[in-house]
Amino acid sequence: MTDKTKTTRRSRTKKADAPAAPPEAVETPVAEVAETPVAEVAETPVAEVAETPVAEVVEVAPAEVVETAVAVIESAPAASPFLTDDDLYLFGEGTHYRMYEKFGAHLTVVDGAPGTYFAVWAPNAEYVAVIGDWNGWESGPNPLKMRGSSGIWEGFIPGIGKGATYKFHIASRYYGYREDKTDPFGSYYEVAPRTGAVVWDRDYGWNDETWMATRHQRQNLNAPMAIYELHLGSWMRDPNEPERFLSYRELAPLLAEHMKTCGFTHIELMPITEHPFYGSWGYQVTGFFAPTSRLGTPQDFMFFVDYLHQHGIGIILDWVPSHFPTDGHGLAYFDGTHLFEHADPRKGFHPDWGSYIFNYGRNEVRSFLISSAICWLEKFHIDGLRVDAVASMLYLDYSRKDGEWIPNIYGGNENIEAIMFLRQFNAEVYKSFPDVQTIAEESTAWPMVSRPTYVGGLGFGYKWDMGWMHDTLQYMRREGVFRRFHHNELTFRGLYMFTENYVLSLSHDEVVHGKGSLMDKMAGDVWQKFANMRLLFSYMYAQPGKKLMFMGAEFGQWREWNHDGSLDWHLLEFPSHSGLMQLVGDLNRLYSSEPSLHELDCDPAGFEWVDASDTDSSVYSFLRKGKTTGDIMLVVMNATPVVRADYRIGVPRGGWWREMLNSDGGEYWGSGIGNSGGMNADVVPVHGHGHSLNLTLPPLAALFFKSEG
Repeated sequence: MTDKTKTTRRSRTKKADAPAAPPEAVETPVAEVAETPVAEVAETPVAEVAETPVAEVVEVAPAEVVETAVAVIESAPAASPFLTDDDLYLFGEGTHYRMYEKFGAHLTVVDGAPGTYFAVWAPNAEYVAVIGDWNGWESGPNPLKMRGSSGIWEGFIPGIGKGATYKFHIASRYYGYREDKTDPFGSYYEVAPRTGAVVWDRDYGWNDETWMATRHQRQNLNAPMAIYELHLGSWMRDPNEPERFLSYRELAPLLAEHMKTCGFTHIELMPITEHPFYGSWGYQVTGFFAPTSRLGTPQDFMFFVDYLHQHGIGIILDWVPSHFPTDGHGLAYFDGTHLFEHADPRKGFHPDWGSYIFNYGRNEVRSFLISSAICWLEKFHIDGLRVDAVASMLYLDYSRKDGEWIPNIYGGNENIEAIMFLRQFNAEVYKSFPDVQTIAEESTAWPMVSRPTYVGGLGFGYKWDMGWMHDTLQYMRREGVFRRFHHNELTFRGLYMFTENYVLSLSHDEVVHGKGSLMDKMAGDVWQKFANMRLLFSYMYAQPGKKLMFMGAEFGQWREWNHDGSLDWHLLEFPSHSGLMQLVGDLNRLYSSEPSLHELDCDPAGFEWVDASDTDSSVYSFLRKGKTTGDIMLVVMNATPVVRADYRIGVPRGGWWREMLNSDGGEYWGSGIGNSGGMNADVVPVHGHGHSLNLTLPPLAALFFKSEG
C-alpha cells in the first residue's frame, strides 16, 4: 500500500476549494490603533489597571472549558517580558526550536500586575487584537503592537488569568481581510466544536525519572520494540455511557494493565494534537502544541504519560507536519496571505485531502514545526515521533497529474525544501534528545530514509515497512492450496530487509474504509482464520524489524474499526479470541526476552535462511541470531492447513533444541500438535548443515526452537 491510498481519513466532510481571495469581513478600528504613540503605551499607569476588579478565574475541569468571568480591561501593550532580539533573529533564520516558550499566551507579572503576555506572528496584518470572554469578543479593547518590522505582534494584558478563552482578531493589509484566529501556539483549547484557545500553563510534577534515565536502553536499534497503535477516543468507552470519552486519567491505568497483559513495550498514539474534526482521527491539526481537550487538560495528558512511564511503557506520538486543514479559524490564510502554506496551489494545496501543505522553504514555518516536535518531547516527555505521510512531502507530483505540479530548480519531482526540512527536523531532535526515536511512514523506494543526515540520509531512526505489510496480507488472503504459487510474497523481503531500519506495521490503515478487519482478511473457515492470524503474528515477530499492531488485532476483532465506538472487548469471553490474545502476549514476551529475536533486528548478521525454496509444501525456515550471546533461534512456518510429519530441517548445532513457542498450542485455540517441547538434533546433514531436526509441523502454524546444545 502507498500513502496515496489514504484519501479519506484526512478529508473533512467538505473539501475546500483551492486558495482564493478572502471573503469580506467586519470593519476594524485600524486608524485609531495606528495613531497611538508608543510613548503613551509606556505611560499607561499599571497600578490603576491592577486595581480594576477581576473576578476569580475558575480552573478548567478535564475535557471541559469553564466560562471565566474577567473584567474588561482596556490597556495598551506593555514591553515584552519574553521575546528578545535573539529570539527574533533565530525565528527569522528558521533555527529557533522552542518558540512555544515565546509565542502564544503566557501567564506572567509585569510591574507587579499579574496578567497574560500574548504574541503572534502575522507580518501582513495592519491590526491585531486579543479578543476573549473578558472583553465581549470585541476587537477594540486589547490591541497588540508589532515589534519593529519582525511581523510579531505582542502585548501584555493585566488581569487575564488561567482559564480565560481568547482568539486573535487579524486585520490584514490586503483585500480587507478580517478573521478571528485561534492561537497557533496555544497550549490548550476549548472542547470542539468550539475553537478558542485557553490561557493555560504546562506546569507538572513528573515522577518518571527512572524511565527517562533508562529509556536509551529501551528503544535503541538493539532493543525490543513492540508497539501498540491506538486511537484514544475509541480504544475503550464507558460501558454505561458509550458516547462518553474516557479521560486521559481514566485511560492511563486501564491501558497500562492491558499493555502488561499483552507484553507490548510501547504505545503509538494516533494524533492527539488538537483537531476540530473528530472524524479526521487527529490528522487535521489546528493545535500543534496542545493535546486535545476532548479527553482533558494538558496536565491530564502529562499524568497519562507519567503513569505509563512508571509502568515501563514508552509513548510514541503520531505527528503531522505534512499538511493542515482549511478551517478559517486555523493556520490557513492566517494574516490575509498564504503565510504557513505555499501560495501556488500546485505546491500548497493537497488535492486528495482538501488541505494546505506547509511552505517548508519559509524559515519561520520550519521554526514553527520543529518547535512543535521539540515541545512534545520536552514538555510532555514523549519518547518518539512517527511522522505521517512522508511520501507526500518528498514528491512534488504526489497524487498529481501532469501539469498539476511544479518541478524543482533542477527539473525533478523531488521537493528539495521538504527534504531539507526533514533533515533539519531529525538533526535537531536527535541533537536535543538522543534517546528518542523518529519513525517515517514512507511508502516508496526513496533511499536512506533511516540513515543519518551526514551520509545523505533523511535522518529518521526507523521507517515503516509497508511493502512487507502489503505482500504479507496479500499472501494471507490466499487459500492454502494456492500459496505454493505465491511463495515469493513472503521471501521477497529478504532482498531489502536491511536497507532501512524497519518497523513491521499492521496499522489502522489496513482496517478502515471498507478494507475490513485483519481477521476478515484471513483465508479459510473460522478455525483457519484464527490459525492464519496466529501464523501472521508469529511470522511478524520472527522477522527482523521492530513490531507494530493496531488495537483490536490482538484479540481478533471481527468488525472494521469505527472511531465512534469502543473496541469489541466482549469477544474476550470466547476462547478463540482470548487464546489469540494470549499468543500475542507470549510472542511479545519471547521477543523481549530472547536476544536472538531483537538484538540484530537491523543487521544482516542476525538472519539466515535455512530453506526458502520449499514452494510445494509452503514451508519456510530461517535462523535468528543474537549479538551479545551465541543464542540461535530456529523458526519454521507451515502455511498450509495440513500436518506435515517427519519434516527434516537442517540446523547449525547438535544437542537439544527447545520448542519455545508453538502457535498451534491448545492454549491458543490451536489443535495442539507439536514436538513434545523439543528434541535432540540428529547427525543427518540437510540444508548445508551437519545436523538436523525431524519435526512434526502443525497446520497453519509457526514453531520457535532455541539451541541449548
